[in-house]
Amino acid sequence: MSKEAAGIVADAIRAKPNLVLGLATGSTPLGMYKELIRIHKEEGLDFSQVVTFNLDEFCGVSPNDKQSYHYYMYENLFSHININPQNIHIPDGNVEEAEEFCRIYDKMIEEHGPIDLQVLGIGRNGHIGFNEPADKLAVDTHVTPLAEETRRVISNFFDKWENVPKKAITMGLGAIMKAKKILLLANGKKKVDIMRKFIKDRHVTTKLPASFLHLHPNVTVVMDKEAAG
Repeated sequence: MSKEAAGIVADAIRAKPNLVLGLATGSTPLGMYKELIRIHKEEGLDFSQVVTFNLDEFCGVSPNDKQSYHYYMYENLFSHININPQNIHIPDGNVEEAEEFCRIYDKMIEEHGPIDLQVLGIGRNGHIGFNEPADKLAVDTHVTPLAEETRRVISNFFDKWENVPKKAITMGLGAIMKAKKILLLANGKKKVDIMRKFIKDRHVTTKLPASFLHLHPNVTVVMDKEAAG
C-alpha cells in the first residue's frame, strides 16, 4: 500500500514539479512517507517547488510537542527531503483567534490551489481529516470537537487520558472536494468494517463523511489485504 501510494505521489510531482499536495497524518501514511524519502534520496525526487497543506492539527498542542502533527510531519517527512520551509502549511492549533486563522488557511489554499493531489486516511468511524460524523458537516476549515471514538484511537499517543485533545482544527470538505485528485489510503484489520461500508453503501451521508468522496470525479483508493478483508 505504502509503495503504491508513494509511487502515485512521486509520479504527480514528476509531472508537475510545483505540485500543490494535501497531506494526512496518523499511522496509515507513515510507510508512504518513508518510501517518498527513499525515492528522494535514491532516485532524486525533487520537492523544492512542492507546496503542501496539511489536513489538521490538535488544538492546545504546541508545534514542538512530540504529539503534534507539526512535529510528526517534520519527523517523518519534511526534515528528510529538500522542501522549501516557506511552502509548508500546517494548521496552528495554538492560535488565539482560531476562526480568523481558519479563514486565512482557506485563503492560502485558494491562492495556491486548488490542491492537485490530496492524500487522505479514513477513521474507523468514516471521518476524513477530522470531519467527524454529524448532522451537518462544515465546508470550510474549522475547529471541531473530536468524537470519543477518535479520542480513544489517538489516546495511545498520549501519556494519560486527560491529555488527549478534545478539539482539532481541520480542513473542511470544501477544500478536500475541490482537490483535482484524491488518494485515499486504508490499512489493517481495524479498517475492514469502515471500508466495506464506504465501498459497498452507495449513499452519501453526513454520518459517514468519507461517503462524499463518491461525488468526486477522481478518487483512487489503495488498501492493503487486511483492510480489504
